[in-house]
Amino acid sequence: MASRPRSRRLRRTLLAALVAASVAVPTVGAAGPATVPAPVPAPLAPLSLAAPGDLAARYAANRSAVRAAEAMAEAHGDHGRAATLRAMAGEDHRLLSFDGRDGGRSVEVFGDLVGATRIAALVPGSDTRLDSHRFRSGAAALQRELGRGTAVLAWLGYRTPATLSAAATTSGRAEEAAPLLASFVRELASAAPRARLTLLCHSYGSVVCAEAADRLPVAGLVLYGSPGTGADRAADLGTTATVWAGRGTGDWIAHVPHVRASLAFGELGFGTDPVSPEFGARVFDAGTGGHSDYLRPGSVPLRNMARIVAGRDPADA
Repeated sequence: MASRPRSRRLRRTLLAALVAASVAVPTVGAAGPATVPAPVPAPLAPLSLAAPGDLAARYAANRSAVRAAEAMAEAHGDHGRAATLRAMAGEDHRLLSFDGRDGGRSVEVFGDLVGATRIAALVPGSDTRLDSHRFRSGAAALQRELGRGTAVLAWLGYRTPATLSAAATTSGRAEEAAPLLASFVRELASAAPRARLTLLCHSYGSVVCAEAADRLPVAGLVLYGSPGTGADRAADLGTTATVWAGRGTGDWIAHVPHVRASLAFGELGFGTDPVSPEFGARVFDAGTGGHSDYLRPGSVPLRNMARIVAGRDPADA
């Protein structure tokens, strides 16, 4: 008898999501995010790690691009965006790429990319922006946990959806982002052929990684705080990488219905829970934290994800 009330609650939750999405879709599509103009970035040479000077030149070119975007934002009257960009142009920011248009894209390096034998790329979820301090601090915390001979790349390479929007309940943004992510990872793999590459995909970012999975030359695919991937099973992702999944016991995303439904504008929801036995991923202990706590310094999930990046079994922790 206990399963019936739970089933009814699940149906009510899904129904509420369906109604909210059907109302939100035309609103989100009509209004769109406010954008600040930015110049078209100059083309960059293919990524090369052959010498430290190659990266130094790339970092310098991207600082120039950030400064140009800052000047345009200031002239537009968006002093907040200008301040964000001014900080990004500092010497402590090492950018592999930058594009200030359409809300902004960037890839930032933490650690020694030239000498790294283990490289992790973080793929963020909804509401991550150029000024998202938590994303950058999480990347820095992971690199510190990993230590020498490692690098962490904070890949903000797509237009992330707002958490409370219909875009966050469908795969549209992920489908846009997947070829961009795949292109970046292939270029990185070519530039660092001896490094072990791992993708760490948070929340909606796990949908992005799933869309690109069959094109990613990586050793590990880590889904954490995931609403689902759009696939019924890890085997359906078409990747040779080891697929890991973790969720903190205090993460609200556990209460999102793990279903898919067809509506007029497309599929709503992302299907099988990645930490369920049915999905078939290797599940790691993600501690007791909430949705934004996975990369918190000293936390269980940070330690375990660092072990995965290093090629070690988190069960040994």
